[in-house]
Amino acid sequence: MKRAVLSAVVSPSAVQAHVTFLSSSDTFVKLAEIYERFRLLERAEAMVARALELNPLSPLALLVRARLNRLGGRLEEAERSARSFLGSSDPNTWSTRIRGWYELGAILDRQERYEEAMAAFLEAKALIRPNAARFLTPQQSVRAQLERAASEITAEVLQRWRDRPVDQPRSLALLGGHPRSGTTLLEQVMDSHPDILSSEETPIFYETYLDLKKGSPDSASILSILESASARALQQARENYFRFTEALLGSKISGRLLIDKNPSLTTMIPAVIRVFPETKFLVAVRDPRDVCISFFMQPLPLNLSSAAYLTLEGTVGEYASLMGFWKTLAPRIRNPHLEIRYEDLVEDLETVSRRVLEFLNVPWDARVLRFDEHAREKLVRSPTYADVTKPVFKGAVGRWRNYQKYLEPWLEQLEPFVQAFGYG
Repeated sequence: MKRAVLSAVVSPSAVQAHVTFLSSSDTFVKLAEIYERFRLLERAEAMVARALELNPLSPLALLVRARLNRLGGRLEEAERSARSFLGSSDPNTWSTRIRGWYELGAILDRQERYEEAMAAFLEAKALIRPNAARFLTPQQSVRAQLERAASEITAEVLQRWRDRPVDQPRSLALLGGHPRSGTTLLEQVMDSHPDILSSEETPIFYETYLDLKKGSPDSASILSILESASARALQQARENYFRFTEALLGSKISGRLLIDKNPSLTTMIPAVIRVFPETKFLVAVRDPRDVCISFFMQPLPLNLSSAAYLTLEGTVGEYASLMGFWKTLAPRIRNPHLEIRYEDLVEDLETVSRRVLEFLNVPWDARVLRFDEHAREKLVRSPTYADVTKPVFKGAVGRWRNYQKYLEPWLEQLEPFVQAFGYG
């Protein structure tokens, strides 16, 4: 069904219907980006070519051509295309130039030109940084709330929430961890199982929490918000969450296990337990040094969370905040929980998949080993959408060493996590 919907959206006849109304190069580029997202790269390249016929100097078209060339392994062409518009000072191309510097960094990284790659990433960050100041104070407030929650939400509180009886228990697992720790790969592997349905990085549970928070003062702690939630409010939250998730997925969950894959919900595990005491937790872990380098390179839109990733210092600080919260909370949780190492997953997909399915109480199905075929039949929202449509790739393990000198000042801060997760 999903494939049929995608085919309708990107069919040649649908594109032709839009062509009548096309009047600018950028419109062709937007179509190219849609085609790329659905992995129809030849059609994407054709749309970029049309865009450049209309405007040979279009920065947006040149950016998408660079990305398509990189995905196709044509790295020299990709580099030429990316560099061709980065010298512009036109304020109207500001956001495109940011994306262009990130793209150039990715191209240079593929070429093993690591110092030049880091310089490109830093150029992108420098363009963004003047607009980030407004997020710094709220960001510190969020960290402070998290630290307070870690100190207040005890094992006894979590046990009491876990023991709360519920009508119609659900089959639900949260897949969390820090972004770039292998959450997308693991989600696609599990989603390939016919008895599992995954929901990918939606705001639905966060909106559920905000509903519980209504009426509470701004200074209210996470503990007080969750403790004060009435039985009726919790029941309504459960119903809303599954109703909205089914509406978004366009599919009834029925008897399947739902996996909510969302790294940002790692800090909301107490709220998940409060609303869904029956939840199981999967937490993806990866060498913290690889995580920080990889996430630093991601072209993220500027917001409260991403503002921290404009420097390696901020990136390491955010990693320590999120994964520090998990390491504090994990011994207190009475819900079943399992950490899955990215390196183990790419080294021995079958063994790790069997262990995860056993933990989830789902029978083995060999289709999970062909997750890349399954991923090509659906829209993957994660920035790593291109990677999970291919077989397992081991080349990202130990990537941080290519950038060790840049990470060196903050390695001591990461060392406790390196040891805790077994990477020492």
